[in-house]
Amino acid sequence: MIKTCVSLYSLQDEYLNHRMDLEQILRYVKECGAQGVELLPDQMLHGTPNPPQEQIDLWNRLIAETGLTPVCDDVFLNTNLYKNRTLTHRECIDLLIDEIKLAHKLGFHLIRLVSMVPWWVQEPLLPYCEKYDVAIAVEVHAGMAFDVQATNDFIKEMKRLNSRYIGLVIDTGIFCRRMPRVVRNYEVSVGTSPEVFDYMDSLFAQGTDFHQVLLKTGYQYPDELKAAMKCEHDKLSVPLLDGYENYPFEVLDDLIPYIKHFHLKTFEMTEEGPEYSMDYKALLEYLHSKNYDGYVSTEYEGNRFTLAGQPMQEKKQVAMQQAYLKKCLQEIQG
Repeated sequence: MIKTCVSLYSLQDEYLNHRMDLEQILRYVKECGAQGVELLPDQMLHGTPNPPQEQIDLWNRLIAETGLTPVCDDVFLNTNLYKNRTLTHRECIDLLIDEIKLAHKLGFHLIRLVSMVPWWVQEPLLPYCEKYDVAIAVEVHAGMAFDVQATNDFIKEMKRLNSRYIGLVIDTGIFCRRMPRVVRNYEVSVGTSPEVFDYMDSLFAQGTDFHQVLLKTGYQYPDELKAAMKCEHDKLSVPLLDGYENYPFEVLDDLIPYIKHFHLKTFEMTEEGPEYSMDYKALLEYLHSKNYDGYVSTEYEGNRFTLAGQPMQEKKQVAMQQAYLKKCLQEIQG
């Protein structure tokens, strides 16, 4: 059964600017019809990974009152805490052990490890995952997906260990079928040449994407793109545009047993219903056909592309996506 969830990443601006506190946010997620919630403790629990007990008690009280299921705990591994060195293996493992213990206290049974977390954390963490009943799953994210060595190394080790406590979180930014319109509108508003996005749109129309083009050219810009770059600002914006990929759903065929969770990235839910750049219904149909049993989580990222002077759309976009997902799932699952 596919169930719905909301990542609180989607409402970060509401929280940061004190328009909503944690209690208001969780109650809003429930009002939107979501069954579960995904938390970034670094963002909303002070003192993470060792917050004071009152923070943990508040979270658990609100979960009990709203009836939401704690689905996924988003964890980061900052290996660059020091200016003169990266963290040692032991330091990385110890930090993640603390995160596993915190997830357990908060009622989570799944941790999302941010993309590029090294493969070698898996085996040392496995005893702690088993003890605290918390799985770890690395995020497969656009720009850092199946063409990246670190991702493939993690998958190889995951398959070797073959434990129910190790898996993947899939971010649907790898399934863009069009360049997000809000990205174009924002970037053009701050100085990027429209011709750059005309070129990006042409790639999606051909069934490919900028990331795949760069792989084929050895990260050299094609002449067509060079011609589209009209100003100095383009040199800053173009390197950011390979994070929207156009994989077929079938890339997941042999990974379904390992997939623990989905981020249904959204940049722009439209008034007509679907997301502008992604086909959620087709993805949900694919997952249903593969007997995926888990959550799909709203992760609104259009907030960072809000035009100057325009109101933030976080609450509206979360509600729109949850309504659309409910409609799709009713048609697919009955």
